Amino acid sequence: MVAREVLDSRGNPTLEVNVVTDNAIAKSFVPSGASTGSHEALELRDGDKARYGGKGVLKAIDNVNKIISKKLIGFNCEDQKKIDELMIKLDGTENKSNLGGNAIVGVSMAVCKAGAFHKNMHLFEHIKEISGTKKLSLPVPQLNIINGGKHAGIENDIQEQMIIPIKFKTFNEALRAGVEVYHELKNLLKQKFGSQGILLGDEGGFVPKIDNVEARLELIDKAINNLGYKNKIFMALDCAASEFFYSDYYKIKEKEYSPGELIDFYKSLIKKYRIISIEDSMAEDDWNGWKELNKELGKKIQLVGDDLLVTNTERISQALEEKACNALLLKVNQIGTVTEAINAAKLAFKNKWNVVVSHRSGETEDSFIADLCVGLNAGQSKFGAPARSERTAKYNRLLNIEEKLGKKVGFAKF
Repeated sequence: MVAREVLDSRGNPTLEVNVVTDNAIAKSFVPSGASTGSHEALELRDGDKARYGGKGVLKAIDNVNKIISKKLIGFNCEDQKKIDELMIKLDGTENKSNLGGNAIVGVSMAVCKAGAFHKNMHLFEHIKEISGTKKLSLPVPQLNIINGGKHAGIENDIQEQMIIPIKFKTFNEALRAGVEVYHELKNLLKQKFGSQGILLGDEGGFVPKIDNVEARLELIDKAINNLGYKNKIFMALDCAASEFFYSDYYKIKEKEYSPGELIDFYKSLIKKYRIISIEDSMAEDDWNGWKELNKELGKKIQLVGDDLLVTNTERISQALEEKACNALLLKVNQIGTVTEAINAAKLAFKNKWNVVVSHRSGETEDSFIADLCVGLNAGQSKFGAPARSERTAKYNRLLNIEEKLGKKVGFAKF
């Protein structure tokens, strides 16, 4: 097993991990978030300002090369659960701060790929088998087409404005429609703002000089309508509300909101626009706010927990008890191992929640999460805009999987 320092899509250091077996080398690349939840597995960075402004990952690499690799010699790569549990025990902390969540997840994903190879299976088939999934489907994609908040370097802002193409028969058709809206939006922004209107954010969405979310949604709505997709493509938000929460109030741009006022704000947006999903609408520990929001909107739209849940079964269990949301955003690096991510998905499914398999803002060319989404039969994907190769690698992999499966599998229903 060998790890090395490489770059993610933001030009920051991350890990490449190679797991070597008797007849294969399986490779993974580790993603990195920007608006990260405080309850996530720790991303171990060096802190040495002389290298990459302190963002180097040589400590995490040493932990793979000098500690984890020695403990895994002789293990069967098909035994994902046993290997993941060994790494969790070896780290010995709740948030993987000893070895680093980024070190552990890189090994876990590479082991999963090696296991698929040794079974002579596609990766999604191997994931289906180890997770106990009964059927497969291609996901409904959430495409982030206008970036805000930390993804665009803007303070006190709604982070993502997305589209969800749902009234289509295949993933291929849904993706094509989403791409067409993306390009139509580009045309509208160029007409309105010139070349400055079509600059891209971290996840490939546009970053126009529009200060309020309503004006952004108006343009997206126009792009959808211009192409005749009014009743086929809907909208979604990822608010990343923890980023604009200040102890007991929220602040979007210059306006302050109490939790109740913020819920009213969301209700007004849903009434005016065709929004069917909102992610991280309240701060990560504002349980009362989440409960009130779910009470008001949980039967009308999808309420997705990201920073609230951090793909952690303990947080998910609390949210179920509190009736705080109705959907899980699943990020493997957020919890640290493939096994724990599978357990989080299974707990969500058991309680009739939706599951959205998600990328991070700092991504790589690794398309692992595309196979994970299909293998878990998650039903929804969130991979960013249909632009920038670290995003399109995932979409292209899903197109490839759909072609391989053919009529054996359906397109998920939202």
